[in-house]
Amino acid sequence: MRPIAIIIMIFWSSLFGKAADVADWANKARYAQANQELLACGHDSLRIVMMGNSITEFWEETHPWFFTSNHLICRGISGQVSSQMLARFRQDVLQLKPRIVVINCGTNDIAENNGPYDEDITMDNIKSMTELALAHGIEVVLTSVLPCDRFIWNTSVKDVVYKISRLNKRIVDYATSQHLHYIDYHSWMNTRDGSMISGYTDDGVHPNAAGYDMMEKVLMEKLDSLSNN
Repeated sequence: MRPIAIIIMIFWSSLFGKAADVADWANKARYAQANQELLACGHDSLRIVMMGNSITEFWEETHPWFFTSNHLICRGISGQVSSQMLARFRQDVLQLKPRIVVINCGTNDIAENNGPYDEDITMDNIKSMTELALAHGIEVVLTSVLPCDRFIWNTSVKDVVYKISRLNKRIVDYATSQHLHYIDYHSWMNTRDGSMISGYTDDGVHPNAAGYDMMEKVLMEKLDSLSNN
């Protein structure tokens, strides 16, 4: 990942909720024009929306060809927590009428980007996004939170590995109970101490090009299996 991108991410994450426009707390305006342009192009029956935070946003920046060649629509916004994703879910997912939505969130909740972390609230937001998608005939793929042992923009957060492990267990349990699709990036990318494998990251939180290569392999295996069903 480019150093300038990391600097911007840290700056934005540290200020999110304080400097962000209160009138657009969820930053719905971010993709408003892109959404209109996409809809103007007509319906794409293969469209897949990637809902997430900086991990998703930087993914498209790092490997744009991967998104364009696989009908993937990036709707990641750096610094966002699950509550903000839920608030913009209708604009950035439902109105695009994708075949599938892939939801990756939780990292910034645990990092306390928008106040104290509450695992129950995060799970409620994940469930609400899932229920909205299913109600609109959209297949849901839930993903694990990526491994991490500390947040470079908020080192005061303790027990990061434990919190990620707990949230991931709840996500996979929910996916299993609701017969949803699930992608476990965490198992492919973590070390024994719960941090991300050094070759997959430059800052301990965000994947680098090699990290995204791994995620793409895991993601495409899941999406290919869905296409064959």
